[in-house]
Amino acid sequence: MARVLVTEKIAQPGLDQLAAAGHEVDIQLDLTPEQLLEVIVGAHALIIRSATTVTAEVLEAGRDLVVVGRAGIGLDNVDVVRATELGVMVVNAPQSNIVSAAEQAMALLLAQARNIPQAHSALVAGKWERSKWEGVELYEKTLAIIGLGRIGALVAQRALAFGMTLIAYDPFVSAERAKLMGIEMVSLDEALARADFITIHLPKNKETIGLLNAETLAKTKKGVRIINAARGGIVDEAALADAIRSGHVGGAGIDVFEKEPTTESPLFELSSVVVAPHLGASTAEAQDKAGATIADMVELALAGDFVPFAVNIAAGDVSEMVRPFMGLAEQLGRFVGGLVDESPSKVDIGFHGELAGTGTGILTLSVLKGLLGSHSDEPVSYVNAPAIAESRGLEIDETSSVTSHDFVNLITVSAGGHSVAGTLTGIGNRIEPRIVSVDGHALELSPAAHMLVVRNDDRPGMIGVVGTALGNAEISVDSMAVSPSAEAGTALMVLSTAEALADDVIAGLVGSAGIQAVHRIEL
Repeated sequence: MARVLVTEKIAQPGLDQLAAAGHEVDIQLDLTPEQLLEVIVGAHALIIRSATTVTAEVLEAGRDLVVVGRAGIGLDNVDVVRATELGVMVVNAPQSNIVSAAEQAMALLLAQARNIPQAHSALVAGKWERSKWEGVELYEKTLAIIGLGRIGALVAQRALAFGMTLIAYDPFVSAERAKLMGIEMVSLDEALARADFITIHLPKNKETIGLLNAETLAKTKKGVRIINAARGGIVDEAALADAIRSGHVGGAGIDVFEKEPTTESPLFELSSVVVAPHLGASTAEAQDKAGATIADMVELALAGDFVPFAVNIAAGDVSEMVRPFMGLAEQLGRFVGGLVDESPSKVDIGFHGELAGTGTGILTLSVLKGLLGSHSDEPVSYVNAPAIAESRGLEIDETSSVTSHDFVNLITVSAGGHSVAGTLTGIGNRIEPRIVSVDGHALELSPAAHMLVVRNDDRPGMIGVVGTALGNAEISVDSMAVSPSAEAGTALMVLSTAEALADDVIAGLVGSAGIQAVHRIEL
């Protein structure tokens, strides 16, 4: 099985799960960057948290890597672009710590409003400073939520319970959806101008770095209080410190910093600032969820299955209707790849029936994975299939139609002058893939590991020719479908065999009278 390198502490049940699946779990903590470059060699999976930096150099050294798993949400420490180029899947656990992160934001909000850490420090130092640490209520204050994703929505639910008025800025959330949550959607400038409290729940990227800076902080209401439990660098720490010193900003609760770990920040010297060392995901529950989730994702990736939380696969969410067709789509792509003599310049993929319009991006990726893999010595995955297709100049034409005359659902794949179509049959736990057309010939048989497509003259005795050749080679035929073509005077045989046919058997068939073409298909 695979070697899974773990460089940071994750919950033990997740490690036990990987070991139970037969993988070698290699735990090596507190590695230097130089040591990581050495131990990554030969690893098939790498599991990290936030302290390990997975650079392009690390990825290039780990030539056997299939997947990098981040037991958490943020991927600031992983070169996702280079991983994608190398065909390495990057996965995270996006839902593992959302409750913990939302609760941390609320804890900072309350602690900052009521000066709890400052009062605690004074009291244990022997000072009863009741009047000095007077705070403010949350009730009827306006909270601006910048970023209304999963965590922002959970913060909104909790803030409503405190009687706060909620406004939010998020260009990807509709006003109608926000209204259902009791939130008014506004522009960023309006959110800054109206808020008594501002809480940040955005990813860190080139658009969000420095979002709250000297210019935008100047647009806020005097006395506003800032909460950041998202990512360091979204708030300019120096600008925030200046705004607090000037009295324009009333205070802040900060869990994340531009450079981590750190023990130095201009915010640390300000008494109206509450800080924590990135504790948003630091709960026992979040760590258990992250460990279990990342073990699931790594196990799926190593098995070559689709991974729901892969961040560098451009396929979108996979519905329960689409998921069962993924294996069939890959088989159809590989089948067509076996029919064409060289890498094609274009592939046409059609989705017909109920499948049409149901988010078939992953099925297109599956077809590409199969098609490109049939003509490549390098591994082709859901991750690198689009890049390989682009590098080969492969044009992809995807169409959908709700019309499917003979089947509830049908997938068709055409490339290089050849075509194949397939569907799923059965119900419940007895759903099975079927190939129902090859090069326009209607037939029906199950995909198999070893298949043979023979085009021959449509005359008596041709099945015997093929059967005799296989019999002489001691190759058993598991199934066969025959489809004549009256117009062309030819017929098509598609067979599945117990083992792959050797080159000399194929050559013998090609040289037989009446045999026009033979294609060996390996699925």
